[in-house]
Amino acid sequence: MVENIDNKKVRRVFGRRMGRPMHKARRDVLDSIFPQRKVPPALLTEQKDLSCANLFGCEVQRLHFEIGFGSGEHLHYIMGQFPDDHFIGAEPYMNGMTSFLKEFTDPVPENFKVHMDDALMVLNSLEEASVDFLYILNPDPWPKTRHHKRRIVSPANLDVFARVMKDGGVMLQTTDVDELAEWMVTQTVHCPDFEWTAERPQDWKTPPNGWMATRYENKGKDAGRSQTYLIYKRKPRG
Repeated sequence: MVENIDNKKVRRVFGRRMGRPMHKARRDVLDSIFPQRKVPPALLTEQKDLSCANLFGCEVQRLHFEIGFGSGEHLHYIMGQFPDDHFIGAEPYMNGMTSFLKEFTDPVPENFKVHMDDALMVLNSLEEASVDFLYILNPDPWPKTRHHKRRIVSPANLDVFARVMKDGGVMLQTTDVDELAEWMVTQTVHCPDFEWTAERPQDWKTPPNGWMATRYENKGKDAGRSQTYLIYKRKPRG
């Protein structure tokens, strides 16, 4: 997907947008559920003025936002844990989006929206202090040095996250790549708007209370990789 800015094509998402061919069940949810639950393109102005009430058509008390939800296991889980809250999930890859959507049965809940493109398009559209919980779980590590600028946790993106999060809001980052964990901690603790909640090593080695490990996380553990859990709070605005 590209966006035309100042007559230059800027690539918003890197990597393949679609993997293996889709079966009928996946195609069906793209035709039925996705059009109902996607963030309307007309609202993606990136003007920082989109209210949750306008997006969902009702008052929103608590909003969870997951960036790159993969197959949607974690998003489904927290939706079940907090049925009265509202949710936005961004996943640019079609196979992941259809994996998430095909797990719903009728009636499909109305308290979630999805975006099949760059999460920053939505975050840059939301008004300030909209998000209570932000999840960045096992993002692409982009291991090559020349690709580090693509990593989702960066000074510029942290400024975006800080703007949309409510005071006291929680941001959770996870990874099973040790070098990426160090990168994410370093980037985030240098952002003046976030406070790392860890007090001892065990805090980032132990999953949060009520945590559900996804298949991806368990696969990493089976391969001998350890998961790191990094929890931050949005500091009060001065």
